[in-house]
Amino acid sequence: MTSTDTAPDVGWQADQPGDALLRVRGLQKHFPVTRGILFQRQVGAVKAVDGVSFEVSSGQTLGLVGESGCGKSTTGRVVTKLLSATGGTIEFEGRDITGLGWSGMRPLRRDMQIIFQDPYSSLNPRHTIGTIVGAPFRIQDVRTERGIKREVQDLMERVGLNPEHYNRYPHEFSGGQRQRIGIARAIALRPKLIVCDEPVSALDVSIQAQVINLLEDLQNEFGLAYLFIAHDLSVVRHIADRVAVMYLGKIMEEADRDTLYQAPQHPYTHSLMSAVPLPDPIKEQKRERILLKGDLPSPLNPPSGCVFHTRCWKAKALGNPDVCREEIPPLELKDGPGHLVACHFPEEKKLV
Repeated sequence: MTSTDTAPDVGWQADQPGDALLRVRGLQKHFPVTRGILFQRQVGAVKAVDGVSFEVSSGQTLGLVGESGCGKSTTGRVVTKLLSATGGTIEFEGRDITGLGWSGMRPLRRDMQIIFQDPYSSLNPRHTIGTIVGAPFRIQDVRTERGIKREVQDLMERVGLNPEHYNRYPHEFSGGQRQRIGIARAIALRPKLIVCDEPVSALDVSIQAQVINLLEDLQNEFGLAYLFIAHDLSVVRHIADRVAVMYLGKIMEEADRDTLYQAPQHPYTHSLMSAVPLPDPIKEQKRERILLKGDLPSPLNPPSGCVFHTRCWKAKALGNPDVCREEIPPLELKDGPGHLVACHFPEEKKLV
């Protein structure tokens, strides 16, 4: 981004104007760091999300990827208003919801839900599955013709659970089954947008495919839009329509799925793609691997200029030019429609 206060308006016109279900502009989430016991004073801020902009259209899946600590999950929680934004705007169906509190967001919870990463801690162990999945109906005071119990049992059957287990508790289910319970709760009121916060990262690989296929089936059936947060690029490639790559609170590159995986332009995206295993052992052996040196910088004190320049293999190959250290690269359109890159020296690189 050109600054942490504003976000450029280029690139997000890739979709037709006005068709975005969710529109995020210059989103910031800074966690204050204080010192002192009685008289606490702020001495800094952890810039978990620092000027992020993207759009999600109805029925579309936007994948948000990056290594741990880049701000993916924080972005999802701010979008759903589980955390308040420090700056920027969040628009849902054309309405600015940035400043809404808990009471103001309550009616919108029917249209905006979240699936959490941990299927063990996201369910109340004291409540039965019927109570957990039926909670949205009671909280939103939604009347059903056949009663809440019948609706909950239908939801359980739809996500692959036995309706007869209505009165069982979460500890009686496996991890994959618990995540299905969370999915049933999220789709209970037929929302328009679901934020999927790494919904399969805690599951076995064999179960991951089943859950991903379930999410795709539900999207096709109900016309859902997903903000799919993950660190597994193989999973994102299977489910996403567009992919945004995050690093240290900023989006480095965004494009449609095929373009990003076949012709990435940002050095950070190159390094991520080079770590994805290939099914062909011959291609895997010949492929160039890009290893990033050093640790992820602290979001409490991010690097100046391009936040990736301290680990960028290309900046070092070019002699680490001053422009990388001093100027923040804007996220702007490069080759092809809708392909956004935040790099002073973008380059299409074939990794195979």
